[in-house]
Amino acid sequence: MNLATTAIDTIVEEITINAPAERVFEAFTNPSERVKWWCVPGRFRTTHAESDLRPGGRWAMRGTKPDGGAFSVIGEYRAVERPKLLVFTWSPDWQGDATESLVRIELTESNGVTHLKLTHSGLRTETARASHRGWPQVLALLERHVKAR
Repeated sequence: MNLATTAIDTIVEEITINAPAERVFEAFTNPSERVKWWCVPGRFRTTHAESDLRPGGRWAMRGTKPDGGAFSVIGEYRAVERPKLLVFTWSPDWQGDATESLVRIELTESNGVTHLKLTHSGLRTETARASHRGWPQVLALLERHVKAR
């Protein structure tokens, strides 16, 4: 079940995944795993991911859009507390007026089930908020990937 809240510059999404927090954290941070699940046929496909998983480390994803054009998003890890917390900056190239924003992922596990809370803040314009309303779909893709293993 997904719950969503949108504040002035923030999107919050929550999902409960029937898998341990370590498994969810690994799927989200391991580049070879991320390219397997971060795609929606007909919308986008991630083809490359890299990750220097430490505070101050850089990360990047590149892929293709439906028209065959390329996209990328880059950032820097601000906090890495495996498997409970991941905080990173987010700078997409598909939004002309994009400014760096911040994504915070909190994982809480109980009896092998993980509650994930994603907070994406710093989305200062309606264009920025609109171009990031796909988080529920991304989290559903993550859930499907984690449960398939």
